[in-house]
Amino acid sequence: MRVMVVGSGGREHALTWKLFESPNVDKIYIAPGNGGTEGLGTNVDIDVTEIVNLADFAASVKVDLVVVGPELPLALGLVDEMLNYGVPAFGPMKNASMIESSKVFAKEFMSRNGIPTARFEIVNSMEELSHAIRKFDFPVVLKADGLAAGKGTFIVESRKDALAIGEKLLEQHVLGKAGDMIVVEEYLAGVEVSFQVITDGRTVIPLATSQDFKRAFDGDEGPNTGGMGAFSPVFFLSPDVYRTILNDIVRPTIQALDAEGRRYIGCLYTGVMLTKDGPYVLEYNCRFGDPETQVVLPRMNADFYELCEAAIKGELNRVKCEWYKDACVCVVLASKGYPGSYEKGFPITGINEALQNEGLMVFHAGTKLLEDGTLVTNGGRVLNVVALGDNLREARQKAYDAVDKIQFENKFFRNDIGKKAEDMLKKLAHESRE
Repeated sequence: MRVMVVGSGGREHALTWKLFESPNVDKIYIAPGNGGTEGLGTNVDIDVTEIVNLADFAASVKVDLVVVGPELPLALGLVDEMLNYGVPAFGPMKNASMIESSKVFAKEFMSRNGIPTARFEIVNSMEELSHAIRKFDFPVVLKADGLAAGKGTFIVESRKDALAIGEKLLEQHVLGKAGDMIVVEEYLAGVEVSFQVITDGRTVIPLATSQDFKRAFDGDEGPNTGGMGAFSPVFFLSPDVYRTILNDIVRPTIQALDAEGRRYIGCLYTGVMLTKDGPYVLEYNCRFGDPETQVVLPRMNADFYELCEAAIKGELNRVKCEWYKDACVCVVLASKGYPGSYEKGFPITGINEALQNEGLMVFHAGTKLLEDGTLVTNGGRVLNVVALGDNLREARQKAYDAVDKIQFENKFFRNDIGKKAEDMLKKLAHESRE
């Protein structure tokens, strides 16, 4: 079978890697791909926003399955376009992908379908924002309505800060049309987890649980990013809460979308806050998480191609997905300055040395392979160092040992990915011995 993966990040490298494992897959195209995906298939120089060109290419090389990585092409209607060309595609159509592409739509959808989420107001002017924030205690959360590459959410501590953010979005248009409407949202305290499922619009197969780290700096400080690391599984998610998320949030979401004529096929990502009052939805993503995918797929004991194919055909009830017991940790190596401005074009060394340890993977994100074979940095998030271990402590140790071996100028990363969870496990083990 011929497969095409759309995207260029670490998530897409991981998706390509998992599809490459399948005995059903003979050839993989990656559009546009990166310096790491070239070793698994053929990179195709088509941007993810060029949906007609992507569909035309997929049809011309007789692709049997397209797997869409990022949210932007989904929001632009790539799956719809693929279907117009007769090419099967794994991912939601444009009207279903609105669950991520519009925060306003998502919040109103949850409200009318009784799905637990934070109290909110929607504003599109400074006057409305000034009035709305009086209804909330601080801190308060401001979210740009449209897609902002993970950088459209702001936790503000004062009225002054809220109005300053509002001015940047509504009047200075720093995020373009994405910030023309703002969701003002109650701040929820608790622990966030990522709950992903594969669905054909009826049947749901949960993926392994994971937790990602969105803030740029250690201790969850600094600006939001696309994600600086992740680990799986989330051991502190109890079976009861797991069932609540699946049965009271995820399944009702899929059913409600179907009832509204938005049958959802693909991966649905639900960002959930575990509060003292139970789980609440923070956000939906209409695709696999990044970097969550990088720690979930190495633990998957199933043919990923078969899962995607069954979802497209509406036959997900005939396949199974099992999981290895290993823990998995991903540490993102970024360019200094990310998520703001940064330099690129620096040579990368040490990847082969890092991969000598068993259970190590390096998924490329912002990399480029030059004609002379030199691998250089080409983005904000550069590499994803991923390690499997018998437990979280071992996986963290292996990941950070590998991080030390990989070098490039202006390398930047968080030192505490999974650290709180590891400390929690140590405490539980100590208490069990007493």
